Order: sequence, then structure tokens, then C-alpha cells
Amino acid sequence: MPELPEVEVVRRGLSDHVVGRRITSVEVTGARTARRQPGGPAEIVARLEGRAVSGAERRGKYLWLTLDHEHAAGADCLLVHLGMSGQMLVADAGAPPVRHMHARAHLDDGTELRFVDQRTFGGWTVVPLTEAADGTGVLLPAPAAHIAADPFEPGFDARAAARVIRRRDSEIKRLLLDQTVVSGIGNIYADEALWRSGVHGRRRSGALTLRVVVETLQHARDVMADALAAGGTSFDALYVNVNGASGYFSRALASYGREGEPCTRCGTPIVRERFMNRSSYFCPSCQRKR
Repeated sequence: MPELPEVEVVRRGLSDHVVGRRITSVEVTGARTARRQPGGPAEIVARLEGRAVSGAERRGKYLWLTLDHEHAAGADCLLVHLGMSGQMLVADAGAPPVRHMHARAHLDDGTELRFVDQRTFGGWTVVPLTEAADGTGVLLPAPAAHIAADPFEPGFDARAAARVIRRRDSEIKRLLLDQTVVSGIGNIYADEALWRSGVHGRRRSGALTLRVVVETLQHARDVMADALAAGGTSFDALYVNVNGASGYFSRALASYGREGEPCTRCGTPIVRERFMNRSSYFCPSCQRKR
């Protein structure tokens, strides 16, 4: 699934090309695209047509558009679930349809916002904004209210997050992936942050010092910033920006996806193992389990 850098690339594209535009008409042709909306496609159409897109927001891996400059609890927003393969593409209204396009919003400047989703795990939902569960007063889409701050937010406190991670005393990678502790870090960037820290993902967080956990969180932010500068990590044509271009950070990965290749730090072959129904990649020399 796309992680924070890939979602941020899309958010920036929407901010540049869609914010400030008014939605003149909407078509939702995929039933699965609207499956999270109680009233189905008709409700999405009714609640979006005629609205102005006033902002493109993100927390962690969650992405949403604010509407009509209404930024208060209870105001509508369009929550975008990218799922495994969802794409938000901007195209000229006269451009031919593309395969797997399940929704589109026609905009008042002659362009249209298209939702393309090959695997159909994603979707659109119009939901109210509500205050985040962490008590910070930040407004989030209601289904995302439980999501913790991500390392790029101005109010993110790495030491406070590290204290929570140590107190929970579980496998460090499991807690990096827990979106209620810190959001935005997924499997790829957890492995990369742990490699940079020299920490094995199965180490107990309670056995690590506060300094090491803080450094791991900082490495997570750094590696995601590097990925963002490269347009994100794309292993196929599914993760793209609003213009359909793929990111190229996969060329700079140090551990993820490099099974059998030499560690760039010590030369030991990278190992892959199963973890939480995913694959974890690590250097057995630089990242010891004990």
C-alpha cells in the first residue's frame, strides 16, 4: 500500500491542480468505490456537486479534500482511500477514459479529477470532520480520528512517541507500523529506518534506550523525506502522481526488496523473513536480534 511519501506526492499534486476549482458534476460508476458511503454513489454525487475544493490535506497515509472553505467540526470533506492501487489523476475533460476509472469529478476549469483503481480496494467517501482522538484539536475525517500524528507534522513529539513505544514493550517494527502510535510509516520505510538505526525489527522496544527509539523515528522521517524528494517509491505503474508519473526512490532502498544482495554498509547479504503477514528485510550482521 502507498505510504506517507506516496500519499504526500498525490496531495501536493491535488493542491496545485484541484484546490480552488469548483466541482460542476460527478460520476461514480464503480459500486465498490462507493461502498463506504451509506447512500452509495448517489450520495457522493449529491454531496459533491457544486462544491468548491478549498484544501488538500493529509495525516499519515490518509488523504482528504476540504470543501467550500468550511474547516470546522461537522463540515464535509472528501476522504480518499487509495487502497492498494488507487490513483487520483488530473486530465483534460476531453481526454479519453482510461481502464479501471471508477469515479470522476468535472471541474470548472475544463479539467477533471479521475479516480482510477485497478484492484478496487480504494474508494471515495464524503464524511464529516471531527477532532482527533489525541486531544490536540486537529480536525480529521471522522474515520481517521484515531490516527496519531505523523513525523512531518509541526506538533509531532518524537520523544513522547518514543516513550509510548518503549512503554508498550512489543517488537519495535510492530509499533512503528501501529498507526495509533505514529502514523505514515509502512512496511518499506519501517525496514529502511531500522536498517539506518542498526536495529532488528523483532527487538523488544522496552529493551531499547529512549535515545535509540528517538533516533529510529528520526531515521523514519529522514528516509521518508528522501523518498518524497524522489517522488515516492514505485515498484510498478500503480503508485503515481496526479500526472501519472512514478517515483524512483526504489533505486535508493538499502534493505527493502534487496534479499540476497550485499548490505551497502558491511557487505553481508540482506535477509528476508515473514513478519505480520508481510516481508521484512534486514542485514543479519548490522541488525542483530539480540
